[in-house]
Amino acid sequence: MKNQELNFEGIERQPLRAFTEKAYLDYSMYVILDRALPALGDGLKPVQRRIIYAMSELGLSAGAKHKKSARTVGDVIGKFHPHGDSACYEAMVLMAQPFSYRYPIIDGQGNWGSQDDPKSFAAMRYTEAKLTKYAEVLLAELGHGTVDWVPNFDGTLEEPAILPARLPNVLLNGTTGIAVGMATDIPPHNLREVAAACIHLLEDPDATTRALMKHIKGPDLPTGAEIVSPRSDIVEFYEKGTGSFRARATYRIEDGNIVITAFPYQVSGSRVQEQIAEQIRAKKLPMIEDLRDESDHENPTRLVIVPRSNRVDLEQVMNHLFATTDLERTYRVNLNVIGLDGRPRVMGLKELLTEWLEFRLATVTRRLNHRLEKVARRLHILDGLLIAYLNLDEVIRIIRREDEPKPVLMKRFKLTDEQAEAILETKLRHLAKLEEMKIRSEQKQLKEEREQLEAILKSKAKLKKLVADEIREDAEKYGDARRTKIIEREAAQAIDETALIPNEPVTVVLSTAGWVRAAKGHEIDPRTLSYKSGDSYRASARGRSLQQAVFIDSTGRTYSLPAHTLPSARGNGEPLSGRLNPPDGARFAGVMIGEPDDLWLLATDAGYGFTVRLKELITDRRAGKTVLTVPEGAQVLPPAFVHSSDSLVVVVGSEGKMLAFNVSEVPEMPRGKGNKLYDIPAKKAAAREEYLTGITVVPPGGRLIVWSGERRMTLEWEQLKEYRGQRAQRGAVLPRNWRKVDRLEAEPPPANGNGG
Repeated sequence: MKNQELNFEGIERQPLRAFTEKAYLDYSMYVILDRALPALGDGLKPVQRRIIYAMSELGLSAGAKHKKSARTVGDVIGKFHPHGDSACYEAMVLMAQPFSYRYPIIDGQGNWGSQDDPKSFAAMRYTEAKLTKYAEVLLAELGHGTVDWVPNFDGTLEEPAILPARLPNVLLNGTTGIAVGMATDIPPHNLREVAAACIHLLEDPDATTRALMKHIKGPDLPTGAEIVSPRSDIVEFYEKGTGSFRARATYRIEDGNIVITAFPYQVSGSRVQEQIAEQIRAKKLPMIEDLRDESDHENPTRLVIVPRSNRVDLEQVMNHLFATTDLERTYRVNLNVIGLDGRPRVMGLKELLTEWLEFRLATVTRRLNHRLEKVARRLHILDGLLIAYLNLDEVIRIIRREDEPKPVLMKRFKLTDEQAEAILETKLRHLAKLEEMKIRSEQKQLKEEREQLEAILKSKAKLKKLVADEIREDAEKYGDARRTKIIEREAAQAIDETALIPNEPVTVVLSTAGWVRAAKGHEIDPRTLSYKSGDSYRASARGRSLQQAVFIDSTGRTYSLPAHTLPSARGNGEPLSGRLNPPDGARFAGVMIGEPDDLWLLATDAGYGFTVRLKELITDRRAGKTVLTVPEGAQVLPPAFVHSSDSLVVVVGSEGKMLAFNVSEVPEMPRGKGNKLYDIPAKKAAAREEYLTGITVVPPGGRLIVWSGERRMTLEWEQLKEYRGQRAQRGAVLPRNWRKVDRLEAEPPPANGNGG
């Protein structure tokens, strides 16, 4: 044997690769064919088929009394499905839930879960079940020779390989399943529509998918709601067998309130409430005042949304909720089923219905042949009985006198073994004169039936007509009106978050420990705020709540956060490290805020810097964006806002010299080290013997504030002429008592409210 050999101890050996490959393929095929995918004929997975068959064997028809679910599950796993009882019971529960199955197969009594929480069903020892009337669609023809029977797992019993479904249950109730390397997602459909499409296809086998869609408008979900996808999307998945569609909750306006009356398929109402409440807490829905769940037995779904005023655009609110909550959901469609050839494949609507009709025609043919055999056998028996009645005295004489009357009867009247046995088993009460008339009457009826059966079996047209009539009859008996409306609507749009936030002035305050907060207004003095023990004021910037606050750290990286998301200044704020990911050991050096095209000056205390547009610094990455190259040992100075091109850059060194020069001398760059702003010898800079202690940009007509400890000195615009020079010079010496400067600040003229 290739790849296999037997050693002297009789132990089989094979390569691990060959063993694992075969084991995995066997497992894959088992999952695909015997667990996850439905069969085309009855639309059931094996566990579902076994549950339904076991319940029919227990006599749990629609007219019977309910029995404990544990009894059914015990029979299923003991006789047909040797797997876990909880998995078997879950499959049973699914077939009983009216919000999961469009046409439930099991009629449950007790707690079988709810749409809010489908898994909240009671244990099987508490619930009771029987089959629904719809189950007759699957079981009615089971004993009529319509299906093949196969041994159960231990060979002691037989079970049907498939149920003789009278309707395409695979489409009616749909299914989902994940196998190895493939999955199936079949949405539920309306029985009357599918039946009409089947009849149309029987009458016109060349009908197109679009012609069938005149009957099947689209999926029909158990919970109602509405399908809002464009018709082209629905046509696509019916033609290809794969695609998607969108379903949306339905609502109405009552007394100025929004009342949601139906959720999409498989959507939990409590989950939707959580999603809406979360947005209300996050102040993303300021126009909503209250949210109430008024669902009860009369109104299974009634969620009331109360607006703050009658000026609120309710349609806009619902569009936002459709876009941001489960009130609108997208469903995958993958019509992947096990075909009549026993192989899984994805089918379009026409191919699926065509193949199911093949199954139905074959099933009906088997049923008719089975009936024809029974009719022929009965006629054969009746022929023998009639001979007996015509020769009653002779038959009685033979039975009374002969030790073995059977062979004598067979020889005397040329009877078969079957006919002779039937005569011998006839009861005395049936020897009356009227019996002959009954036999002749039954013979006549059966001969007529035989002729009809033979005529149907010989004519494809008659067979198709019979199948169509039966489908029409079942549609009338089990069908109902469509629940899900199909209305093409535009895709829902969420309300722009910025439209819900007031655009108001704010002051963003950064502490030395990297804590941030945003105070309303520009009048606040950040230094007067309270700080945590050991923390103090570092930097601030004035802007508006809808703008991005940009932070720079000691490594020269920038980060941005929307100003309106920053905590209020009522408390100590929150650490930026909780929302951003700066490098280890990095400290935040400054903050910027304003319009995207605003110009800011970035610099290090090594004396280098450049100007940059704020939009170049904005990033949505938590790890930030490298902008400023920081020489070894240098520190990043707080950024300075550039009001206009004729503003002055003012820098002060650790040796007490100050230089002022026009900002136009500083190059504008998106990133880098920048140009020299102040002349610090390289050796002194490397040894940190000299460095910049402050930098700012003073607008025309503004003032410069020089801080030395708690002392401050104010220089008017005109007084800065004494320190004017060119970029990269040393500047002029400050007065004797002001040569140790801690920081510089610029005050704009009173008319201009923006400052750095």
